[in-house]
Amino acid sequence: MKVYQNSDNYDISIKRNNTPLTIADRLAHNKIKEVLGETRIPILSEEGREMLYEERKNWDMFWLVDPLDGTIEFIKRNNEFTVNIALMADNVCVASVVYVPYLQKIYIAEQGDGAYLITDVAPDSGAEWIESDVASRRQRLPLPIEPRPFRVAVSRSHQTADTATYVEQMRREHPDLEVVEQGSSYKFCLMAEGVIDYYPRTTETYEWDTAAAELVLIEAGGVVRTLPDHRPLLYNKEDLHNPWFECHRFR
Repeated sequence: MKVYQNSDNYDISIKRNNTPLTIADRLAHNKIKEVLGETRIPILSEEGREMLYEERKNWDMFWLVDPLDGTIEFIKRNNEFTVNIALMADNVCVASVVYVPYLQKIYIAEQGDGAYLITDVAPDSGAEWIESDVASRRQRLPLPIEPRPFRVAVSRSHQTADTATYVEQMRREHPDLEVVEQGSSYKFCLMAEGVIDYYPRTTETYEWDTAAAELVLIEAGGVVRTLPDHRPLLYNKEDLHNPWFECHRFR
């Protein structure tokens, strides 16, 4: 957030996959690596070194991390960026945290134990939380909501004609449909809250973009399936790209 407030010093570079990287991505990666490194569990991070499949294919447990998801939104200064940390066991996410620094919201989930939201969590490099702190402040997801139109989330910076096709298919079932543009994994979290009902993704994502927030949504009662074949997303694949997918929240 200190970097975010000083847009003249983002130190932007372009990675090999033609996506931007800022000094905030690198600093966040270094801090997360420092802290999670104490667990001695391997870390697969978007901003870490490239790990060959032969090196990681037999991991029984690892951290899957995106230190700053939504770098384009960070650069645009529209506040829609997150930090994604997923604990993977046998290539399935079993616990996760998604932090939305600007909005000071943390989403947490544990396989079989539900998903929760904690608000008013200001960025603080000295913060230390114990389990009772979390338990006393968390709200179970989804949250109670008032009646509203059916809402579809689309990526703010990554839309295609295929995205529009899926939206229009849903509009046939829900003529009152509203489209909400949103960046980063925060779309999953809004669905977990109960604010969004459907999210189709027909452009490139990576495993670290989805793992943590997917568990938040699933534990809140949602579902994520690949398109067009409607299978679960798989993790720690040889190719870390995700296929197209869609997310549903059951109202």
